Amino acid sequence: MANRGRTIGLGLAIAAALAAASAQPAEAQGFFERLFGGGGGGFRQGRPVDRNGYPTRLKRSTAGEGAARVKISAPSYYTYKADPLVAVDFAKLAATLAPAGAEPSLTGVAFRDAFRDGLPGVSVEADPAVAKALVDYYAAHPDFIWVSGLSANGRAREALGVLGASAVDGLDPIDYQVAVPQPAFDLGDTAGRLRQLARFEMALSAKVLRYARDAHGGRVDPNRLSGYYDFPAKALDLPGVLAGLAGTQDVAAALAALHPQSPEYRALRAELETLSASAENEIVVDPKLLLKPGEISPELPKVLSLIARSLADEPTPGEHAELLKRLGTSELYFPELVPVVKAAQERAGLKPDGVIGPRTVKAIAGTSKADRLAKVRLALEELRWLPSDLGATRVFINQPAFTASFVEDGVEKLNMRAVIGKPSNQTSFFYDEIEQVDYNPYWGVPQSILVNEMLPRLRRDPGYLDRSGYEVTDSRGRRIPSSAIAWGQYGAKVPFSVRQAPSEANALGELKILFPNKHAIYMHDTPQKELFDRDMRAFSHGCVRLQQPREMAAAVLGTSVDHIRDMLARGHSSEKVTTRIPVYVAYFTAWPDAAGKVQFFDDVYGRDERLTEALTRTSAVRHPERLVDPVAVSDTGAAPASGISDAELEAAIDAVN
Repeated sequence: MANRGRTIGLGLAIAAALAAASAQPAEAQGFFERLFGGGGGGFRQGRPVDRNGYPTRLKRSTAGEGAARVKISAPSYYTYKADPLVAVDFAKLAATLAPAGAEPSLTGVAFRDAFRDGLPGVSVEADPAVAKALVDYYAAHPDFIWVSGLSANGRAREALGVLGASAVDGLDPIDYQVAVPQPAFDLGDTAGRLRQLARFEMALSAKVLRYARDAHGGRVDPNRLSGYYDFPAKALDLPGVLAGLAGTQDVAAALAALHPQSPEYRALRAELETLSASAENEIVVDPKLLLKPGEISPELPKVLSLIARSLADEPTPGEHAELLKRLGTSELYFPELVPVVKAAQERAGLKPDGVIGPRTVKAIAGTSKADRLAKVRLALEELRWLPSDLGATRVFINQPAFTASFVEDGVEKLNMRAVIGKPSNQTSFFYDEIEQVDYNPYWGVPQSILVNEMLPRLRRDPGYLDRSGYEVTDSRGRRIPSSAIAWGQYGAKVPFSVRQAPSEANALGELKILFPNKHAIYMHDTPQKELFDRDMRAFSHGCVRLQQPREMAAAVLGTSVDHIRDMLARGHSSEKVTTRIPVYVAYFTAWPDAAGKVQFFDDVYGRDERLTEALTRTSAVRHPERLVDPVAVSDTGAAPASGISDAELEAAIDAVN
């Protein structure tokens, strides 16, 4: 009996350990690596691949019975490369213009003459897509947009105003500067004036199109940052943009429409304006402070002052405000102050334990103004990668916040804690659509993990799968005891399937919510409920674990939690989501809460630094002579250049481009 008890205990221990592995290949492999000494990664159809589905290089070694060990590398971060600028092919454009005797408008005649006489000697460089669009548009529309008569028109002045004020949207005004011809000119040199205006026309159109692309889809292509990023291209009809601007008298509105139109974008833009005008926080708290109730610290009055300041912004400060007036200068952490601190922690999304530690200090004291400005500007850039309209009903996962929310008809109905991938198994940044809820899910062990991670153990211990709650079936679907199989005769191809049965110990818990994607990421329950009590919740191997999985499942299915409970009671099954619900597996270190107040979060994976570097590289391509941090641009922006001479105009265009 003692031996039998030890055997049962060992089996239960192994089963519990196995249950800690995730159901997706990327999560399970890490567990098997620790258990069996093998490597890990994602696999597809017996071939090792990375999380993007591309074959990876194997690092093989042999150990124990000659079994091969396989190590699969995670997606990598790339050295960002921006597209080089190219010269606009004006010669090609000249060949397409209407010959004399055709019927262009009067300004079209002037444009053609100015182009023939002046532009072939001018060098204007632009992004490749912009350079092509300029030729395409003006070949079809040989006319001025920004010039009327012999002067820049009101449309041009309005466009220049928008470009010069682009810092309000987190962009860099230097990217869009254009020299403006002087209003005064030699009336006897009309041909020279037309040449000057034609050069101005092309320079302004090039910068307007650059602005349009940046506003619509961002300055950086996220897919060039890392294999963790996965975004479809955001198409933009650049010749159509110029056509639209040529046909409107409200250029500012037309350009504003290119930016994201979501409430979140407006909230971030407003926060940028507020921060730019604000003073630096004069209260500095020791970032290493650790203070418990009953202890004394001279840092406590600073913390209490910051809490009182935050309450002053609330419509109903409540009893905590009165308590802070009475004890706000105390260096002794009185028990009466604990609820005040807990409330501040809860507002910041932290575990409300009443202990004032580094994370509480950072949440209450915040980061520096410069850091917050940088986070907001980066968030505006990242938001341009997503659809302009996020959808009135959606699921939004913000990884740095460790939260998942459900928004219905523009109103946040759920907001729960989430566990995301640890830094070595990061959760990707992408968006998709929710398709299905699986109740009491199975986990099918991929053939590659079976071969590379489990087979060496099975050769020594054929029955361990039976003891650990796994099912083995042959090619006909017949159940076979693991112990009855001669595992030693198989190598790279094992003619059996293995899956983990639903149970309380199943690593997926009681349900998972699927939005099929090449990263094998989904939302699911977990037996490890204790992880939700932690403030830093990066523990998974890539999938998103939910604190309230039943509530989320009911929300996406448009049903009740009682329905979810009933479905779970029936055993293993699946249910399709019948409405279109986008899901954003996002990464924002600055993001507005349900009330529109922007919150700031730690950069869990260090992605802000990489995006900042990519923006710097983009700026270096656009302005080789100017190496700056494009995230820390002037708060006031840069005014467009005023009137200069013809020669100075050419020099300015050449220098800026």
